[in-house]
Amino acid sequence: MGMERSETKRASEACLDLGPLDGPVIVFGGPLGNLQATEALLAAADVLAVPPARMICTGDAVAYCGDPAATLAILRAAGVAVVMGNVEESLAAESDDCGCGFAEGTACDALSGRWYAHCRAEIDAEARRWMAALPRAIRFTLGGRRLLAVHGAPSRINRYVFPSTPEAEIVAEIALAAERTGAEGVVAGHSGIPFVRVLGDRLWLNAGAVGMPANDGTARNWFALLHPEARGIAVELRAFEYDHGAAAAAMRRHGLPAGYAEALESGLWPSLDVLPPAERATTGKARAPERLLWPASRRA
Repeated sequence: MGMERSETKRASEACLDLGPLDGPVIVFGGPLGNLQATEALLAAADVLAVPPARMICTGDAVAYCGDPAATLAILRAAGVAVVMGNVEESLAAESDDCGCGFAEGTACDALSGRWYAHCRAEIDAEARRWMAALPRAIRFTLGGRRLLAVHGAPSRINRYVFPSTPEAEIVAEIALAAERTGAEGVVAGHSGIPFVRVLGDRLWLNAGAVGMPANDGTARNWFALLHPEARGIAVELRAFEYDHGAAAAAMRRHGLPAGYAEALESGLWPSLDVLPPAERATTGKARAPERLLWPASRRA
């Protein structure tokens, strides 16, 4: 279970190109079958006057939470661009496990079997065909900068990249994206921890997850807002509130792992197996929203 999935042979597969985007962009990760949080995100986009044509999901529309079919339906109806995540890949292939990359025998591995079975039961054949057709990457240009959205990393759909991941490794991932698509920045998901880095002239952004809190002891979930300015692109990590009680109740009605339902309310993950030591040390420490400027390209 949870075997690493190399993207090397898939590098030449179709990459959706959204072209130049002419206003603020919302990027978000992992709705994870959390219907209430996804509805709240779409409402926040309306308030910010960001249309679905300028919204990008980094994959895993369904996973831990109680309403995978309904969450997928509203996401598709909205017309948001979605990258294939490892859960979409696994469901489309009718695989036996979620492909999250959890080490065999860990608590995360054991818990995933229950929520993944729920997703398999709820997602029908038409939805699986939609998942199979999703792009593994999405290109777009904003403020003259070329970006690539992926699920885990350019090298592998289920690679975890955290704030503590060595800078050289992140730089290498951005270089791979540049080699394949000319991207200057990468937008990724999968790890569930929001963070942003400017590395030289390059950008790495993880918008966190819409469907699950960031293990920071609050029930808030996260997304990113990117908007072009005269000096570059402003990148904001924003937290939002939603009816987490209703989302947790939906999980309990379906008999899903109690730890994840409790996580929606407490903001604390039920297992820290996947986290490096630096991220484990921040458990329960409330995150503050961030704003960072990615300076305009020196070539401009």
